[in-house]
Amino acid sequence: MSIYVVPQWIKSLNNDELLFIKKFILVSGSLKDISTQYSISYPTARKRLDKIIQKVKVDDSDEEPYIAFIKQLAIDEKIDLESAKLLIDAYRNDKRG
Repeated sequence: MSIYVVPQWIKSLNNDELLFIKKFILVSGSLKDISTQYSISYPTARKRLDKIIQKVKVDDSDEEPYIAFIKQLAIDEKIDLESAKLLIDAYRNDKRG
């Protein structure tokens, strides 16, 4: 991969998520230190990291763009998980004919 090509999974992250990753790297991956820097609890820091991991996995997969988009909406809590599942199932059923 060229250093001039920005992977899609990085493009999908917002500035706050990129800053979180930068700080996480600078504290050698210590969620304890991250929680201190952000003045949040360890479980909150863990949840934030887990959400970023989910976004990266979705954007790094070979899924169809529509399905990836619906999953991203669910990860970002713009739609609930049950609605996301219904939309994905309806899309897949429609494609099958």
